Amino acid sequence: MNSQTGTYALILCSGSSATVQVGRWARIGILPGYYVYVGSAFGPGGVRARVLRHCRKHKRRHWHIDHLSAELSPVCAWYCHAPARLEHRWAHAFAQMHGFTAVPGFGCSDCACHSHLFHTRSEPCRDVLTQSAGYAVESWAPERQARPAERR
Repeated sequence: MNSQTGTYALILCSGSSATVQVGRWARIGILPGYYVYVGSAFGPGGVRARVLRHCRKHKRRHWHIDHLSAELSPVCAWYCHAPARLEHRWAHAFAQMHGFTAVPGFGCSDCACHSHLFHTRSEPCRDVLTQSAGYAVESWAPERQARPAERR
């Protein structure tokens, strides 16, 4: 993963149920399983800076995902350095995938998408997104080997 601009999907894991207050927006119920957040990074530092920021537990909470990523464990990020903004296409693809449930209104206050956050009980597969995306999708994982399935 490098500092080029692009689109990413951040995969987070929760091992238990909980409730998270997302700023002034809403309280959302967290279920065990995986959450996939779709975003874009076309500012300074590109995909690398944005994904690493999302993986930090302690940060200024600016976006909806900041509230959730501070509570859940990062598993990996899928990304593409295509010059086109693909986040809406990716959000639509996840919304159509079997076993994925959208969290209505999450992360999409600046677009017409239904959601940019999706929950699934089983670990998502990058190959399914690659087929839908129309671009090669790469993967990055945090350095630690073990992925805690527990909510932090």
